[in-house]
This record gives sequence, C-alpha cells and structure tokens, in this order.
Amino acid sequence: MLSSRNVLLSFMICHKFVKARQQICDFHLIIRIRTSTSSGLAAGKQTLRNMAGKPKLYYFNGRGRMESIRWLLAAAGVEFEEQLIETKEYLEKLKHGGDLLFQQVPMVEMDGMKMVQSRAILNYIAAKYNLSGKDVKQRAWIDMYCEGAMDLNELIMMLPFKPADSKEKEFANIIEKATTRYFPVFEKVLKDHGQNYLVGNQLSRADIQLLETILMAEELKADILSKFPLLKAFKERISNIPTVKKFLQPGSPRKPPTDEKTVEKTRKIFA
Repeated sequence: MLSSRNVLLSFMICHKFVKARQQICDFHLIIRIRTSTSSGLAAGKQTLRNMAGKPKLYYFNGRGRMESIRWLLAAAGVEFEEQLIETKEYLEKLKHGGDLLFQQVPMVEMDGMKMVQSRAILNYIAAKYNLSGKDVKQRAWIDMYCEGAMDLNELIMMLPFKPADSKEKEFANIIEKATTRYFPVFEKVLKDHGQNYLVGNQLSRADIQLLETILMAEELKADILSKFPLLKAFKERISNIPTVKKFLQPGSPRKPPTDEKTVEKTRKIFA
C-alpha cells in the first residue's frame, strides 16, 4: 500500500501535469484567437476598401469641365471609372432621377457622395489627397493660381464650339492672353521663389492645373512657351512625375483635343 506521503506526492505531480497541459491549451487558444482577429480585421479593411470602390465620373466622352478632374485624380494615383453620357435621353434620366443637384454635369460619385460643380469636386480631391497645401495661406495661393490657369483653360476649351467665322479672331485672342497675361505671371512665380513647384515646394493642385493648361495651349501653338524657359522646365518636370507620366501615355483616360465630331455630338446631347 502507498503511504500518505506517496499519495500526496502523486497527487501533486498529477496536478502539475494537468495544470501544464491546461496552460498549453490556453496558449494555443490565444494564438488562434489572435490569428482569427487579425484575419478578421484584415478582411474587414479589405471589405471597406471594396465598398468604397473607384470614383465614378459622369460626363460626355470629351474634355470639357471633367478633364481637370481626370487630371487631378490621375496625378493623385487614383483609378476611376467613367459612365459616359452619350444620349440626351440618358442625361434627362440623370436630371429627373435626382442625382444631379443642379441638373448639371460633371458629376463624380465618390466616398458615398454624388458631387457636382467642378470646382467643389476639385477642392475635395485636392484636400483628400494632400494637394491643397499645408495651411490656409498656401491654399489661398493654390486657389488663385488654379483660377488663373482655369480662366485660360476655359478659353481654349470653348474655342472648338465658337462659330466658324469667329474662330480665327478668338484663336488670336487666346494666344495674346496666354503670352501677355497668364504665362508671364507663372514664369515670374517660378523665378521669384526658385522652387520646383508653384506653392510650398511640393506638388499641389495648382501644378497639375497649370500643366494641363500649358499642354492645351501647345496644341494650339507648339512654340507658345518659347519665351518662358522656366515654364518649359516646369512642364518637363511635372510631366515626369510617375502618375502624371502614366496619364500622358496613349490609352490613358485622358481625352484627345475636341474635334468637330465631338462638338456635334455634344451639342445634340446638351441641346
């Protein structure tokens, strides 16, 4: 027979063995829970990303006021989808469906919103992707430069829609304003601060807007920057930013210059 001492010793050994096994089981359980939790969080984040989806752009198959939005999204490295408005009937459907706040396009569906008014859309994208400066003063300069570039941009944009008998005069007006009013301002800005970008020595919406406008002006007159060496260097520098360079390649969402066929189709849609 076992003595009381031996019985007690056996019990203590068994108890330690059971406790050790329980600790091992608890350890494995914790590992499984942590792994499951991490996987669940990762899956949750992926689900949120999938729910967010790509921005969806509603506009006709041309440049217009959507082109600056395409440029800015592309520069930010954001992929987007386009829902092209190709008939008057589809435009009317959007208007009567309540999606167009002021019954106008462009419209961008993004982050759960259906945004209209091109400047509001551009401001949102710039703020979201850190292209609107570091403080309110930088934001003010960016807005001023953007508005100036967009004034010239709009003159160029509307040229194909002008009556044939006024196009030559309007063309001369655009070249004159580009070379005496707008480009001299940007040339001086770059000269005065000696930096690579227009504001704060970092990429902003203003740089992208100016590059778009420069390239549109060069489509009218290839040597339009001949008297603006700093703008020529600026154009090359911004054009070689990887996301911008990608947007400038053939096959990108960038739209070609507006031709007569596009003008005719656009008029039918918006008549």
